[in-house]
Amino acid sequence: MNESETAPGAIAREIESRLTAALAPKRLVVTNDSAKHHGHSGDDGSGASHFSVQIVSAAFVGKSRLERQRMVNAALGDLPGQRVHAMAISARAPGE
Repeated sequence: MNESETAPGAIAREIESRLTAALAPKRLVVTNDSAKHHGHSGDDGSGASHFSVQIVSAAFVGKSRLERQRMVNAALGDLPGQRVHAMAISARAPGE
Protein backbone atom coordinates (compact mmCIF):
# COMPACT_ATOMS: atom_id res chain seq x y z
CA MET A 1 0.00 0.00 0.00
CA ASN A 2 1.16 3.51 -0.59
CA GLU A 3 1.18 6.21 2.10
CA SER A 4 -2.11 7.80 0.97
CA GLU A 5 -3.92 4.48 1.36
CA THR A 6 -2.72 3.99 4.93
CA ALA A 7 -2.83 7.59 6.16
CA PRO A 8 -5.27 8.07 9.07
CA GLY A 9 -7.07 10.86 7.22
CA ALA A 10 -7.61 8.69 4.15
CA ILE A 11 -9.47 6.02 6.13
CA ALA A 12 -11.63 8.63 7.89
CA ARG A 13 -12.52 10.19 4.52
CA GLU A 14 -13.40 6.77 3.14
CA ILE A 15 -15.65 6.07 6.15
CA GLU A 16 -17.37 9.44 5.64
CA SER A 17 -17.78 8.86 1.91
CA ARG A 18 -19.28 5.37 2.27
CA LEU A 19 -21.70 6.40 5.03
CA THR A 20 -22.77 9.54 3.17
CA ALA A 21 -23.46 7.59 -0.02
CA ALA A 22 -25.40 4.80 1.71
CA LEU A 23 -27.29 6.59 4.49
CA ALA A 24 -27.54 10.31 3.55
CA PRO A 25 -26.85 11.42 7.14
CA LYS A 26 -28.16 14.67 8.59
CA ARG A 27 -25.12 14.62 10.88
CA LEU A 28 -21.92 12.60 10.64
CA VAL A 29 -18.84 12.79 12.83
CA VAL A 30 -15.96 10.38 12.28
CA THR A 31 -13.25 10.48 14.95
CA ASN A 32 -9.90 8.73 14.72
CA ASP A 33 -9.33 7.27 18.19
CA SER A 34 -6.20 5.33 17.25
CA ALA A 35 -3.83 7.41 19.41
CA LYS A 36 -5.80 6.38 22.51
CA HIS A 37 -5.10 2.73 21.67
CA HIS A 38 -1.40 2.98 20.83
CA GLY A 39 0.34 -0.18 21.99
CA HIS A 40 -2.92 -2.04 22.64
CA SER A 41 -4.22 -5.10 20.84
CA GLY A 42 -5.25 -4.24 17.32
CA ASP A 43 -2.93 -1.24 17.03
CA ASP A 44 -1.12 -1.93 13.77
CA GLY A 45 0.96 1.24 13.96
CA SER A 46 -0.84 2.83 11.01
CA GLY A 47 -2.58 5.47 13.10
CA ALA A 48 -5.85 4.34 11.51
CA SER A 49 -6.93 1.32 13.53
CA HIS A 50 -9.66 2.65 15.86
CA PHE A 51 -12.54 5.00 15.00
CA SER A 52 -15.76 6.35 16.49
CA VAL A 53 -18.75 7.22 14.31
CA GLN A 54 -21.68 9.39 15.33
CA ILE A 55 -24.36 9.35 12.66
CA VAL A 56 -27.91 10.71 12.48
CA SER A 57 -29.97 9.55 9.52
CA ALA A 58 -33.63 9.27 8.57
CA ALA A 59 -32.75 5.75 7.37
CA PHE A 60 -32.70 4.71 11.04
CA VAL A 61 -36.33 5.68 11.80
CA GLY A 62 -38.15 2.65 13.18
CA LYS A 63 -34.99 0.53 13.29
CA SER A 64 -33.59 -1.18 16.38
CA ARG A 65 -30.10 -0.44 17.66
CA LEU A 66 -28.87 -3.73 16.18
CA GLU A 67 -30.45 -3.01 12.78
CA ARG A 68 -28.78 0.41 12.74
CA GLN A 69 -25.39 -1.08 13.57
CA ARG A 70 -25.83 -3.61 10.77
CA MET A 71 -26.78 -0.85 8.32
CA VAL A 72 -23.64 1.10 9.18
CA ASN A 73 -21.44 -1.99 8.93
CA ALA A 74 -23.00 -2.94 5.58
CA ALA A 75 -22.29 0.57 4.25
CA LEU A 76 -18.67 0.30 5.41
CA GLY A 77 -18.10 -3.00 3.61
CA ASP A 78 -14.61 -4.37 4.14
CA LEU A 79 -13.35 -1.57 6.40
CA PRO A 80 -14.34 -2.99 9.82
CA GLY A 81 -12.35 -6.09 10.63
CA GLN A 82 -10.12 -5.78 7.57
CA ARG A 83 -8.61 -2.29 7.48
CA VAL A 84 -10.00 -0.94 10.77
CA HIS A 85 -9.57 -2.95 13.97
CA ALA A 86 -12.36 -1.35 16.03
CA MET A 87 -15.22 1.05 15.47
CA ALA A 88 -17.60 2.48 18.05
CA ILE A 89 -20.93 3.41 16.45
CA SER A 90 -23.63 5.77 17.71
CA ALA A 91 -26.48 5.63 15.18
CA ARG A 92 -29.62 7.69 15.79
CA ALA A 93 -32.68 8.85 13.89
CA PRO A 94 -33.37 12.58 13.66
CA GLY A 95 -34.92 13.94 16.84
CA GLU A 96 -33.51 11.25 19.10
